[in-house]
Amino acid sequence: MSKIHIEGLHKTYASSHGPVTALKEVSLSIKQNEFVTLVGPSGCGKSTLLKLIGALIRPSRGTLLFDGVPLLRPTRDVGIVFQDAVLLEWRTVLDNVLLPTEILGLDKIKSRNRAMDLINLVGLGGFEKRFPRELSGGMQQRASLCRALIHNPSVLLMDEPFAALDAMTREELGFELMRIWDTDKKTVIFVTHNITEAILLADRVVAMTPRPGRIARVVDIDLARPRTIDMEFSQKFKSYSGEIRDVIYQGPGASRS
Repeated sequence: MSKIHIEGLHKTYASSHGPVTALKEVSLSIKQNEFVTLVGPSGCGKSTLLKLIGALIRPSRGTLLFDGVPLLRPTRDVGIVFQDAVLLEWRTVLDNVLLPTEILGLDKIKSRNRAMDLINLVGLGGFEKRFPRELSGGMQQRASLCRALIHNPSVLLMDEPFAALDAMTREELGFELMRIWDTDKKTVIFVTHNITEAILLADRVVAMTPRPGRIARVVDIDLARPRTIDMEFSQKFKSYSGEIRDVIYQGPGASRS
């Protein structure tokens, strides 16, 4: 059974100029512990699809199942990392990471031990008492990732979490994320505009069309793990990149000449 099953999903927003269809006839199944990236042009509905999977918004119509059950409200089995770290400025790294456990009423000692394990796992050991203003953007996103993982959800949703970072930091955090995912397997759904990033991270890349967003193609990425930067220069990687670029900008029936 799929971890997440989507069938015929539509999402239309109301606006002062009339209804805007963000997603149309989206169908997708995601397996447990699979790493899936969503890639497509701005405004194609990638973030909308992520919010639907997180039950932050409701679909206009269609089916969305989580572990075989209709998803009607947010679940603690999902962690979310946004583009901005959105850390509370008056709380230390450790206290920011522990925030979900306080809301959920989890055991304080166990939660603190897990928080320290995660902080060390992402390379923030020694910074747990620092405040967000004392951290770089990349370090803040590491703390945000720890916060999303602290209650051990089975699904991690990531909405362009590295988009605001410089290229070197973005690349570093991408490999860090893959290392963490390999250590503590989750079902990861990762939104990005960056085709190279989408291929390097994923088991499957979901290429979406311009609005209204549809799935143009799902591309299986047959690259060995752990991934390395050298893979980007391989002919197979370039072939994936060309295929994805073609279907995003030319449509589902596009083929390379």
